Amino acid sequence: MSQTDATEVDVQALEQEGEIAADYIEGLLDIGDFDGDIDMDVEGGRAVVAVVGASLDELVGKRGEVLEALQELTRLAVHRKTGNRSRLMLDIGGYRERRRAELTKIGQDVAAEVKRTGKPKPLAPMTPFERKVIHDAVAAAGLHSESEGEEPERYVVVYPS
Repeated sequence: MSQTDATEVDVQALEQEGEIAADYIEGLLDIGDFDGDIDMDVEGGRAVVAVVGASLDELVGKRGEVLEALQELTRLAVHRKTGNRSRLMLDIGGYRERRRAELTKIGQDVAAEVKRTGKPKPLAPMTPFERKVIHDAVAAAGLHSESEGEEPERYVVVYPS
């Protein structure tokens, strides 16, 4: 099998994950009597399923806690059908995109502060998604960061270069 064939198989597998996840989420929306349209995509080597529509705040929850739980349940549903661990990303009402923009700005600001002071800076505990966005922003600023602590209190520390 050539590299191209392997890539196509991966995309097909990710599209299948997205379809399984979309069916699962659609069932949950029906049970909860929520209105929402489901968009599926593949980006960054993972399936992405987004629920868009009005009044979905209850499905996001405080600081995205309900969204994180729904994502884990959806990953489990995909695993049950495929037998493979899923890295699927679930977004509801654009929460992750808004949060990504906020966290990128925080990461840039903290990187600038650490460059200015030369002192490491620990941040508040974050979800894996949030930590990844911070790590990416810090790396783009040319600094180093590490996650420390245990879930759910795991946090990022930004270090001077």
